[in-house]
Amino acid sequence: MNRVLTIAASVAAFAISLPAVGQANQDATAVQAGDYTVESTHTQVQFSVNHFGINDFYGTFPGASGSLSINPKNLAAARLDVTVPVSSVSTTNKTLDEELVSADWFDAAKFPTMHFVSTKVVKTGPKTATISGNLTLHGVTKPVTLNASFNAAAVNPLSKAYTLGFKASGRIKRTDFGVSKYAPLVSDETTITITSAFEKKAN
Repeated sequence: MNRVLTIAASVAAFAISLPAVGQANQDATAVQAGDYTVESTHTQVQFSVNHFGINDFYGTFPGASGSLSINPKNLAAARLDVTVPVSSVSTTNKTLDEELVSADWFDAAKFPTMHFVSTKVVKTGPKTATISGNLTLHGVTKPVTLNASFNAAAVNPLSKAYTLGFKASGRIKRTDFGVSKYAPLVSDETTITITSAFEKKAN
C-alpha cells in the first residue's frame, strides 16, 4: 500500500511540474534567435500518393537529422539543412516497406538519404513562410518550395531544451527524381507533409 502511495505521489509531483499547454508561446516574433538541431524522435516526414485512383496512401520517414539557424528579426537569413534516411520508410506494411527501399523505388542501398537545403525564406504571414531550397532524392537534385507554419515554442518539460515546432508541406513529381515505378497509376504528384521539432543548441 505504501509503495502504491509513493508511486502515486511521484506521478502527481511530475504532473504538477509540467507546464500547461497554454504556456507554449505561439508568437513567432518571440522565438529565441540561434542555432537549432532537429529533435529526431518527434520529427516526421510523411508522403502521400494516390493509389490507382482509388484512395490516398501514406508513408512516413522517421529519423530526420539536421540544423536550423533562425532569427525572427531577420527571417530571410534563416538557414535549414535536413537529412532523412530513406531506409526508415514505414507504411505499416512490411512487404511494401521492403519494396520501397529496393532498386525499383528509392534504392536505399545506393541512395541512402534525402537531403534538403534551403536557399530562400520569405515571410508570408505572422506565423507562415515559404521555404525554397534544393531537394536531393534518388541521386537527383531539384528545387522544391515548402509552405511552412510556426506552431509554438516552449521548454520541453522532459529534456529541458528550448524547442521550436513547425509544420510544412509541399508537392513534388516523383518521376522528376527518377522514382517512376507504376506512374501514373500510382500518382506522379506526391504530397510531402513535415512535422518538426528543433532544439536550441547550448551556448
